[in-house]
Amino acid sequence: MARTESIADDLRSDIVAGVFPAGERLIESQLCERYSCGRAVTRAALVQMESEALVERQPNRGATVRRISVAEAIEITEARAVLERLIAGRAARHATPCDRDELLTIVADMRVAVGRGDALRYSELNRLLHGRLREISHHLIAADLVHNLRNRAVSHQYRLAMMPGRSLESLEQHAAIVDAVVAGDETGAADAMDTHLRSVVDVLSRWGDAGQ
Repeated sequence: MARTESIADDLRSDIVAGVFPAGERLIESQLCERYSCGRAVTRAALVQMESEALVERQPNRGATVRRISVAEAIEITEARAVLERLIAGRAARHATPCDRDELLTIVADMRVAVGRGDALRYSELNRLLHGRLREISHHLIAADLVHNLRNRAVSHQYRLAMMPGRSLESLEQHAAIVDAVVAGDETGAADAMDTHLRSVVDVLSRWGDAGQ
């Protein structure tokens, strides 16, 4: 079981990182070679990824990385908004002085990435910041649900990061979240998170209207 979970973790990380992009076939023999494991372990990992909605498996056609429509990405973000509002408020309640310093450092690094026009680095820091907020919140159920939801819509998150001007807009939204968390303002942190994710929904909705 431990070996299966390890391979599933590796496969999930590769999907989220874009090593296997949406729509790509996942060939068992190649996965066995990549992860140095047998077919039984590989198949179990694919079943796990299917349960997380990251992979589609069809009889006689094998497995592919699941494509997420804009409409589904919107629904995922709306669900995240409810959960991450809770997470932000809890993070403001529980953050230690070390946590606050770390969050401020991440935002400072995000500013550097935006100044350099490094969208990929900004996207990485975005994920790091949201991840740390989940950890600081100490709300294990909400954190787990949000983690899975973010993974499902990762391809759209990269598209957002690459939009001209989006990183700067997103940066200020994240800075507002962190400022509230650092101040211990639970309501302010929750409201700032809600504003940020509503902005994401607005962008995705425009993509949907444009037929992207």
